[in-house]
Amino acid sequence: MRRKHSSIQRPFLLHISVAYRTTPTAALQTIFRLPPIHMQLQFKARFTLIYRLRISLPPTITDSQLQDLEMKATGWSIHPSQHPKQNQISLEGGEANIARKDFINIFTDGSKTEHGVGAALCVLTNDIWAYLWSAKLNDSNTVFQTELTALHEAAIYASHLPNHNTSKIHVGNRASIMASSNSKSTSETARQVFKILLTNPRIKVPWVKAYAGNIGNERADQLAKDATQHGQPYSFIKLPKPHIKGLLRKSMLEEWQTLWKNGDTGRKIYNILPSVSLRPTNCIREDVIFFFQHGPFPAYLERFHLSDSDFCSCGVIGTDFTMPRRVFPQRLGI
Repeated sequence: MRRKHSSIQRPFLLHISVAYRTTPTAALQTIFRLPPIHMQLQFKARFTLIYRLRISLPPTITDSQLQDLEMKATGWSIHPSQHPKQNQISLEGGEANIARKDFINIFTDGSKTEHGVGAALCVLTNDIWAYLWSAKLNDSNTVFQTELTALHEAAIYASHLPNHNTSKIHVGNRASIMASSNSKSTSETARQVFKILLTNPRIKVPWVKAYAGNIGNERADQLAKDATQHGQPYSFIKLPKPHIKGLLRKSMLEEWQTLWKNGDTGRKIYNILPSVSLRPTNCIREDVIFFFQHGPFPAYLERFHLSDSDFCSCGVIGTDFTMPRRVFPQRLGI
């Protein structure tokens, strides 16, 4: 089956590279960063087993890790006839500098940096910071999850305020508002926010289009960035779909690396590119012909009895492989 998959992929690789048909398939896969098809199919199959069928695949995903994965919600969270009031949700983006003093203004934000992932909210009442909250999420959580987490915590805070207070949750992420106002959202956190908004019509959620000049959003943004390093751990949000794909992609790269290292073709390219990767390159046809030595060179033509001699006019064997080996990685931007 691997050979059949390889025979399917090979013509496309040759057309992409416009290389000679004797060029090794394994080397073309490595240069153009396209894993063998059987590995890509295995990647899809493993993802389906883990994410959809909830079957663990040690050592990639164990039973304990499987319980920490976010489950995709299906169906309606509530009867479709029930929805938040029209004035509760605003997606116009015109609320950037509006923080009315007769409202309790809550500002939320999420951040993901090289240091970690954080979510935060701050409450402004009569020009006084009445409440600050921040938390550090798992490094595998997405920015969308941080924004939803901050919105969820803000909605919980607003729902516990006295009934005569009207709260306005200023959110900078439009997608999190749209998910939280949809009873068919696939996110459990978004569905929880939806139910809070449904039972608390005094809570309003406007989208803040711009952060510049808004003290509340700037404060929430700074709190979220600080939480990426110093925030209290927050374990209520489970790991997202990209986390599974990251683990499976890493496993696929390890298998591909072993196959490339122990292969019996493309060894000249292996000496230049010993490691496989998924990062795109800027390789062109001339690069492939030059470094594979599969091209209009006397040594190559003589090999297939298309020339009487493998010597060129200068008196040496007519190969192209005279340039230092460090040039090819530099040419590919590695």
